[in-house]
Amino acid sequence: MLGWALAFLVIALIAGLLGFGGIAGASAGIAQFLFIVFIILFVIALIARAVRGRPPL
Repeated sequence: MLGWALAFLVIALIAGLLGFGGIAGASAGIAQFLFIVFIILFVIALIARAVRGRPPL
């Protein structure tokens, strides 16, 4: 999921440089959403691992 977020970020940067504001804004929004979902799932995984008795990393 982090890979998808980075891909959309790169698309947004390239579209912004080329002057495609609408595409850049949409891609940046998708990248932000995917990054937030990634962080939430990562934290849930860390908590689940800690509850099972294993160290976080």
